[in-house]
This record gives sequence, C-alpha cells and structure tokens, in this order.
Amino acid sequence: MTYFVLALVIFAIVFLFSLVKIVPQGKEMTVERFGKYTRTLKPGISLLTPFVERIGRRMNMMEQVLDVPQQEVITKDNAMVKVDAIVFIQVMDAANAAYRVENLEYAITQLCSTNLRTVVGSMDLDEVLFQRDAINSRLLNTIDAATEPWGVKVNRIEIKDLTPPADITNAMARQMKAERERRAVITEADGEKQAAIARAEGAKQAAILEAEGRREAAFRDAEAREREAEAEAKATAMVSEAIARGDVNAINYFVAQRYVDAFAELARNPTQKTVIVPAEMGGLVGTIAGIGELVGLARDQQSPPSRPAPPPPAPRPRGSAVPTT
Repeated sequence: MTYFVLALVIFAIVFLFSLVKIVPQGKEMTVERFGKYTRTLKPGISLLTPFVERIGRRMNMMEQVLDVPQQEVITKDNAMVKVDAIVFIQVMDAANAAYRVENLEYAITQLCSTNLRTVVGSMDLDEVLFQRDAINSRLLNTIDAATEPWGVKVNRIEIKDLTPPADITNAMARQMKAERERRAVITEADGEKQAAIARAEGAKQAAILEAEGRREAAFRDAEAREREAEAEAKATAMVSEAIARGDVNAINYFVAQRYVDAFAELARNPTQKTVIVPAEMGGLVGTIAGIGELVGLARDQQSPPSRPAPPPPAPRPRGSAVPTT
C-alpha cells in the first residue's frame, strides 16, 4: 500500500510537470506533437497536452555576441594579415532558428569567417587598414541576407583586431615618423614666415613714422627759417632806412652783429682747442659803443621832447694857444 501511494505521488508530479510549462523572459520554446512542430511558447505559463506534446527546442531570444576566430588572409596586393571579428545576432523566429539550421552559432561563425576572407582578399592592404567601416558594412549586408531564412537578425559586425606583417608594420612606423617630421618642418617654416612678416610690418610702420617725423621736423625748421628770414628782412630794412637818413651807427650795428655772430660760431666749434682773440678788439669795442649810442638815440626819439641842450663849443684851430686865466 505504501509503495502504491508513493508511485501515485511520483506519477502526479510527472504529470504536472508535463502539463504545465513556465517560459522565462528572453526565452522561447517550440512545442512538438509526436515529433512535429506545432507552436511556439512565449514567456509566461503554458499548458501542454500530457503524453502527446513535448518541448522541442529552447531558444535564446536575446542579442548574443559570437566571436569569429582569428585567421590569416591574403590581400589583393599579396600581403598577409591576421584578422578576427565579433558579430552581434538576435533570433527573431524561434521555429526557423531551431529547424532550418543545425548548430546555429557554429553556422553563423563559419559564414562570417568565409565572408571576411572574401571581403579582405578583394582589397589592398592600405584599404584594409584604413577602411574598416567599409569592411564592416559589406560583411553586415552579406551575413544579414544569408541568415534571414534562419530567422536571425545580424545587428552589427566589427573587426576586432587587424595585424599586418612585421616588416609592413616597421615601414608604416617609418612612414608615420617621416610624415610627422614633414609636418613639423612645415609648421616651423610657417612660423618663421609669420615672424618675418611681422618684423617687416614693424619695420614698415617704423619707417613710416620716422618719415612723418622728419617731415614734421622739416616743416617746423622751414617755418622757423621763414620767421627768422622775416625778422632779418625787417632788421635789414630798418638799417637801410637808417643808412638812408645818414645814420652811421646803424651801419656799425649791422657790422657788429655779424662780427659777434661769427666770433660766437668760432667759439662753439667742437674741434677748436684755442680761441684767438682778433687784434682789432678795440675796433669791436668802438663798434659796441656805437651800438650803445644808436640805442640811446632810439630811446631819446621815443621819449617826450625836452629843453634843447646848449651847443658844444666851437673847436679851436690847430696850433692856437689856450687862454689862461
């Protein structure tokens, strides 16, 4: 009796598990009836017909990452490169992914490897090294079209590693170094050019300002010389009028002024070590005395008239005796 109850409990548990199925989120299960696919169970709880239906395949509906192993590929210009990739796939139709292809992940990996070899082999080494995006796009279009009947969507394909031969790597390093040196020389030359332009502009502005300064100074000198010439002309006119009136002191004044100016210029000469006083110094003193008389006469002419001075005594004839008292 005890064994019968135990067997009954075990049968009930097996019957319950075969009747009720719980599908987790991100998964789907196919249902087979007598070995034939009938339907697909979505996430949640579902009921099966006991002893008639069973679970066929359990499919992962989340996005998956497959690693494409590294392989050596010969490029169009006969260069050997090592390349590998990763592919992102997602099952969209569980039934097709379960029953249209055997070992889905292996099939997609091999498909990516063969197409990667085809795409890289049709390009030159430089294109392979610098056009990874083009390689990814071509692979994505090809693989996605090939896996569509399997109910799989290929979202992305990325080249993970691309290794050229050692000699090509060294040549690329030398090329990069030469290119950087060329850019440095160009940058340095451009800097020197800009500095030379700046210096030339500065010299140009300095020359312009210096020329403007010289022009202004020449204008000032010419104006000063014009005023000096006007003053000289007025002085000469005054002296001429005085000479015309018979005033000898005006002539003495004019000659003394020239004489004093020449003597002062001789004394200011930096190369002159010794100043020689002319022997006619007495004549110079007499000339200065004449100038004083001329100035006094001018002052008397400007002052109001006064009582006339008595006339000087008449000069005595030479040889006459002086009367005594």
